[in-house]
Amino acid sequence: MNTGILIIAHAPLASALRECVLHVYPESANGVLALDVPPNEPTDTTRLAALALLAQLGAPNTLVLTDVFGATPCNVAQKVVDGVHAKLVAGVNLPMLLRTVNYRHEPLDVLVARALSGGAQCIMQVAVTAPQNQNRKSHDPNHHDHHQ
Repeated sequence: MNTGILIIAHAPLASALRECVLHVYPESANGVLALDVPPNEPTDTTRLAALALLAQLGAPNTLVLTDVFGATPCNVAQKVVDGVHAKLVAGVNLPMLLRTVNYRHEPLDVLVARALSGGAQCIMQVAVTAPQNQNRKSHDPNHHDHHQ
């Protein structure tokens, strides 16, 4: 059985990330749930909502992903994750989430490792190339092309 994935993040990030996942993996609708935490919501209300979503997933194992370590969504998630049947990773981004959904069939500890590597490996500076057909003076002595 696949691992359930619960995203707990500041509103509207959790729902937005879930919608992106369903765009790529529409068959994952029942296995990926989201909890948007609105500003000023009591933490106990958020905790009860998170517990309800964990129960709704009905998976033997759950990976909980939050946006910012130390913020309310993460603090609430820490209270509902048991560390055995549910694991918590903070710093969720879309590449991390897509990788975890793709590998939901793997054991929970392996899925946590994939989440961490997927999130980190997909953060990079992207080189910007010159626009196509840009006119350039070929006699400019100060111009240097650096191609990688």
